Amino acid sequence: MTRSARRTRRMLQVTGAGAAALLTLSACSSSDSGSGSDAEAGGSDKLSGTVNVFAAASLTESFTELGKEFEKQHPGTKVVFNFGGSDSLAAGITNGAPADVFASASPKTMKVVTDADAAAGTPATFVRNRLEIATLPGNPDEVASLKDLTGDGLKVVLCDRTVPCGAAAQKALTAAGLKLTPVSYEEDVKSALNKVVLKEADAAVVYRTDVRAAGDKVEGVEFPESAKAVNDYPITLLQDAPNTAAGKAFIALVRSAEGQKVLTGAGFTAP
Repeated sequence: MTRSARRTRRMLQVTGAGAAALLTLSACSSSDSGSGSDAEAGGSDKLSGTVNVFAAASLTESFTELGKEFEKQHPGTKVVFNFGGSDSLAAGITNGAPADVFASASPKTMKVVTDADAAAGTPATFVRNRLEIATLPGNPDEVASLKDLTGDGLKVVLCDRTVPCGAAAQKALTAAGLKLTPVSYEEDVKSALNKVVLKEADAAVVYRTDVRAAGDKVEGVEFPESAKAVNDYPITLLQDAPNTAAGKAFIALVRSAEGQKVLTGAGFTAP
């Protein structure tokens, strides 16, 4: 074989190897591009499963609405709520109840969870709430102030002192220099309100959000001492959350402009 022929053969071999390498690289690039598209489409980051939210009873209506919105935004998810007194919810969490998110009606009850190292990160205040007096429709007893609740013959209900609405009521009474002996102490704000709705009590000291949620079943009476007992509501992801990603996303919705609109519409105030 002549020198010219050998040189031509080597050039063809090199060219063929280069083309093969180029085809291999192109195939790998195409494969990588496909997996990237799946990720961008949310394939690996798509939320799914159940989100367990423990929340103060006073959040029932607004959180239920936000839960439906969350499920709408994230098909394949389901938000399950456990509403109740913040103290009992905190006790459940510290005793190992499976939950992703805790929304409390006071920093004091949230502290039970953080002190037990059950919170993931620092809880954030997302709304505030204040008290109102709930009376029978039309306010037949003409209740106009907190002092009026101390009158003889008036059946008044308070939340238990261990729950935030009860602690706030005691704080307001102290600020007014008043003492009040209720006919019953209730386990949460909804139970206290229902006593009036069912006409088992003449009045109850509850949150204004609950008065608003009850519509024409009760009548609300504002009182100035409520300004001395405003409750901050903190929210946190929990340390042992079974569904961390969805829990974070639910908290993000609560704190978003959309979430705040729902909450302020229910009578809460922005932090």
